[in-house]
Amino acid sequence: MAIQQADKLLKKHKDLHCAKVLKAIGLQRTGKQDEAYALAQEVAALEPTDDNSLQALTILYREMHRPELVTKLYEAAVKKVPNSEEYHSHLFMAYARVGEYKKMQQAGMALYKIVPKNPYYFWSVMSLIMQVELYYMILERLEKYKEALDVVRGKLGEKLTSELQSRENKCMAMYKKLCRWPECNALSRRLLLKNSDDWQFYITYFDSVFQLIDESWTPPPEEEHSLEGEVHYSIEQAVKFIEERITEESKSSRPLRGPYLAKLELIRRLRYRGCNDEYKLGDPEELMFQYFKKFGDKPCCFTDLKVFVDLLPSSQYTKFISQLLEVIPLSATAESEIALPADIKALQQHLCVVQLSRLLGIYHAMDKKQKLAVVRELMLRYRHGLEFGKSCLKTELQFSDYYCLLAVHLLLDLWLEGEETAVWQCLTLLEEGLSHSPSNAQFKLLLIRIYCRLGAFEPVAELYSSLDAKHIQHDTIGYLLTRYAEALGHYAAASQSCNFALRFFHSNQKDTSEYIIQAYKYGAFEKIPEFIAFRNRLNSSLHFAQVRTERMLLDLLLEANISTSLEESIKSMSLSPEEDDIPWKDLRDNRDLTVLFNWDPKDRDISEEHRKLSLEEETMWLRIRSLTLRLVSGLPTLSHTIQPKNSEKTAENGVSSKIDTIRSLLQQLEAAVDSGKKFLEQKIQYPVLGPPPTRMAGFFSNGSCQCQTSLFYLVSDIYELDTNGLEDSAEIQERIGNSFKSLVERLTDLFNKCKGDLIEVRDGTLKTHPNLLENLVFFVETISIALWVSSYCDSVLRPFKSNLQKKKKKKKESSVAMPPVFTHFLDYVTELQTLTSNVIDHIKGLEIILTALKVEELSLKDTLLLQEEKKFTKTVQGKVQSSYHHSVQEIGELLKKRLDTIKKLKI
Repeated sequence: MAIQQADKLLKKHKDLHCAKVLKAIGLQRTGKQDEAYALAQEVAALEPTDDNSLQALTILYREMHRPELVTKLYEAAVKKVPNSEEYHSHLFMAYARVGEYKKMQQAGMALYKIVPKNPYYFWSVMSLIMQVELYYMILERLEKYKEALDVVRGKLGEKLTSELQSRENKCMAMYKKLCRWPECNALSRRLLLKNSDDWQFYITYFDSVFQLIDESWTPPPEEEHSLEGEVHYSIEQAVKFIEERITEESKSSRPLRGPYLAKLELIRRLRYRGCNDEYKLGDPEELMFQYFKKFGDKPCCFTDLKVFVDLLPSSQYTKFISQLLEVIPLSATAESEIALPADIKALQQHLCVVQLSRLLGIYHAMDKKQKLAVVRELMLRYRHGLEFGKSCLKTELQFSDYYCLLAVHLLLDLWLEGEETAVWQCLTLLEEGLSHSPSNAQFKLLLIRIYCRLGAFEPVAELYSSLDAKHIQHDTIGYLLTRYAEALGHYAAASQSCNFALRFFHSNQKDTSEYIIQAYKYGAFEKIPEFIAFRNRLNSSLHFAQVRTERMLLDLLLEANISTSLEESIKSMSLSPEEDDIPWKDLRDNRDLTVLFNWDPKDRDISEEHRKLSLEEETMWLRIRSLTLRLVSGLPTLSHTIQPKNSEKTAENGVSSKIDTIRSLLQQLEAAVDSGKKFLEQKIQYPVLGPPPTRMAGFFSNGSCQCQTSLFYLVSDIYELDTNGLEDSAEIQERIGNSFKSLVERLTDLFNKCKGDLIEVRDGTLKTHPNLLENLVFFVETISIALWVSSYCDSVLRPFKSNLQKKKKKKKESSVAMPPVFTHFLDYVTELQTLTSNVIDHIKGLEIILTALKVEELSLKDTLLLQEEKKFTKTVQGKVQSSYHHSVQEIGELLKKRLDTIKKLKI
């Protein structure tokens, strides 16, 4: 519509620049980038000076991700209109977008000369100050730390005011780099005297003290200890200093946690070094008890003490917890046997103790009966705690939410120990919790993980949407969505979730430029390298590479040879088998694997080793998927060209090099598969709330991998037949015939691994089989690849057949012997059709079973469930049933479309 309107305007006014640019914007947005660029350059060459044309061209160049063209535009404009404040201002900002610092300074001064306003002068001055920042940063990057320190401590350093304590922090960083521990110590000591609650300086203080002790440092006689003043270089001084901070804290108008935690930190360090001086600071158990009495009603108390629980001997755990419980004001009521808190402070204290009990492994040591009793108690406390949150807004969390979460964690333990009903209780309690606390992200995240583990994606999409993930979160927690959407057969939701993520990644480049401009505008120059590093980190994101690859495979799966040809689909994606745009060496794992709260002891928690292994597994799986995509994108490049047998021209027209690319990719795929199989031999078990495993294990075990690899080998054989011709190719034809047979057998085996009930009722409880669903999804993908390869076979065999028929007409023979490859291919296509029809029938059967399943008649075989919980259980089971039904419907619909494609394969 916009293009038509612009054309109408141009008929009346053919030299109207703005109309041409608006037409170019329309062309850009409809995917006609080349036409848009040509039209824009036609206008830009005329060096327009009207504001409408300039603004429209700026919008267009931004959409094209070509900010450098905007600078040329305004350079020409200010030459023609040298006194325009607006154009000079736009030119300054255009330089900022591309990082032309020197030109920015010049543009700022030119602007100030035309319009002597203070902000314009400051822009120019800022560009000069930026050079101080840059000078410091360059020295730092060149590892010239001494010179950098001189800059910071000198007169130029006074200009470094873009952050609070900017100068001190920079000095500290340089002292550390130069190992100038006396200065480090003196500066951190001085800053702690100003603010005894700043934790980062306690860490630097302790680091420097122990470095000086190890170096046997002593102050120089009759001189200043250091450039920054007095230095502490012994344990006695450190102990005295911390005790003094605690004494000072007692005089403070508000309680400060820093000095008390610093005392525990010093004990931890002394114990680690095997020093006998820790006794001077007191007993850690007593210190933690006193800390709890002082700060136990603060939500941060648990996270503060969590770091130091290693200081307690395991034999004292139960005694320590009992000691804490004794000081909490709890009172029994007539309705309840359990002593309950009378106010929010007491509730918060009790919650802290429950969290510590979990962290110390006290709950893990219990048997099933004890665990269920604790679950019941925690839920009773949770419901009692709701009384304190009656006035809370919907956006606020309930004070007792953690009780519910801890109860769910206990039930998850039972589920992993083989208690099948426990997982349904988890979902029941979480749904109940969410009904009282609709904004609790932890409830939602845990529901997402458990529903996905059960193979139900439908409720997950809504839960993730309600999290309202913003910006960087699409990279850090997006994996929770994209890992399961397609794998569980929700193709439409998978497309949508990939779009969410890709929209964020694609806007990153443009947005980062804007952040850089804002940094200039407000003088936060130090942030500029951070923004650039941020942009690079996102461009190298593992999740970005995964989503991009999976999105293209998904688009091919849903469209190629259905709504558009494979060749058109690949062309629209600008895919090329030769190009690999994944930065393998620089891939960054930006996933937040600790987004779910966890109170497990260290030996059960997610470790660095788990992170490393998960990244390794994800990278291997990405390599397999990327190679699969590139192999598929190579199929249309092997287009059939009739050439004389053994002709050297095939090398000239580039087709032979294309088959070399396919064969090289196939070798890489085999290597990637071997690496994946070796990795899986380790049988790694991630914690239940740790990183989700990839789809790689299922891909190997159900036979999809062998099927897909065989299909790509078949491409190589068909190509060989194409170049050699039908004569003297009996061996190749036989090889192709055998490949067809083994492929049908393998696909049939894969189908057999999809058989079985997706949901079954066992002892009145639902039992889901998500692996069957994942196998079905792999079957659809593999049959799609089989069809794309079959289309290539068809394009090769069809011309051979027509040539044979022409010869038959010329010789007027009633029968010309048909080479066996034609029969092999027709048999193969017929068997593919039969197999796909059988799978569609099987899916129809699954739909009938799922529809007939009466979830509401089921009841969990556990008397623990209260009446109000039962309604949530029905809701949960209904959601899982509905999700599975949705999955098989989408899979069935896609398979029907694929069946229609098979029917067209008649040579």
